[in-house]
Amino acid sequence: MSTPRTVAAAHLAPVFLDASATTAKAVDAIAEAARSGAELVAFPEAYIPGFPVWAALRAPIHNHDLFKAYVTASVYIDGPEIQALRQAARTNGITVSVGISERSRASVGSIWNTNVVIGPDGSIVNHHRKIVPTFYEKLVWTPGDGHGLTVDDTQVGRLGMLICGENTNPLARYTLMAQAEQVHVSTYPPLWPTRDPAGGGKPYDLEAAIRVRAGAHSFEAKAFNVVVSSVLDDTTRSGLAKLGAEALRVLEETARGVSLVIDPFAEVISDVLRDDEGLLVQQIDLDACIEPKQFHDVAGYYNRFDIFDLRVNRRRVEPISFLPDAPASSSQQHSAS
Repeated sequence: MSTPRTVAAAHLAPVFLDASATTAKAVDAIAEAARSGAELVAFPEAYIPGFPVWAALRAPIHNHDLFKAYVTASVYIDGPEIQALRQAARTNGITVSVGISERSRASVGSIWNTNVVIGPDGSIVNHHRKIVPTFYEKLVWTPGDGHGLTVDDTQVGRLGMLICGENTNPLARYTLMAQAEQVHVSTYPPLWPTRDPAGGGKPYDLEAAIRVRAGAHSFEAKAFNVVVSSVLDDTTRSGLAKLGAEALRVLEETARGVSLVIDPFAEVISDVLRDDEGLLVQQIDLDACIEPKQFHDVAGYYNRFDIFDLRVNRRRVEPISFLPDAPASSSQQHSAS
C-alpha cells in the first residue's frame, strides 16, 4: 500500500503588476500549505505578476503602456523573486509549482508564459515555457519550446504540468503520459474573455472547459489532476479601470476559472473554489493510478507503437550561441610579440 500524499492549490489573486508583493503573498501561501500538511502547492498561470487579461479587451495599439509595465514586472528565472520562492520551498520542505511571466537576458521585450517547479530542497526541478501562447496571448508572450515537457520524481509522485490551453494539446499531454505521470498540474487565469456576452454568440465558459480538459487528461493518463486558477480581485479591477466601463463590464460577465482536484477516474474529489481566494488541500493515494491502467494504458499495452511514432525535441531554444574563441593565427602572435 502506498502512503497517502497531500496536495494544495493556491486559489489566489496576484497583487496587480507587483512582482515583489505577489512573491511575498506566495511565500506566505507556501508556509500555510506546509502547515496544512501539503507536500505540493501549485499556483496559477502567470501568477507573478498576474495574467495580462487586457490583451483580450482592447486592440494592441491601445495597450503599449500596459505591455511595457508588464514586461517590467515580469521576472528573471535567476532573479530575486524566484530565489525567494526557492528559499520558501526549502524552509518548508515542500514542492512548489508556480506560474510566472519570465523575462529574457537576451531581449528587453521578449517574455514567456512560464511555469517553474521547485523541489523541497530549493532546486529548480522543471522550467517550462508554454509552447504556444493561446489566441490573444500571442500579443504578449513568445512561443516556448519542448525543454520543460518532463515528468519528475517528487514527494507526491511523478509530477508533470501544462499551462492552460496546452491541456488541449493531445501530443503535449501524451508526452507526459508516456513518462509515467501520476500527478498533473493544470494552471489557469482567473477568466478567459473571448467575446462580449452582450454582443451575441456563445461566451466562453472557462469552468466548463477546465472540467472537460482536466477530466479527459486524468481519465486518459490515469493520473490525479491538480487544477489551479487565479482570482480577479479588487486590486486587479482597479488596475484595469483605465480600460473603460465596457471592458470592465465584459470582465464581470465572463465566467470564472476554478481550482479543484480530479482523480484517475475523472471524478472531482475535492472542494471547488471559484470567486473567493483560498487554499485548497486534498489528500490523494497514488495506488489509485494503477487499477484503471488495466483498462487503457495508452503509454503501454493499449497502443500501437508500430503504427504511431512520436518524437519530442527537448532542446532549449536560444537566440544565439557562441563558439569558443579561435586561437590567434601565427601572424597575430608575431604581431603581438
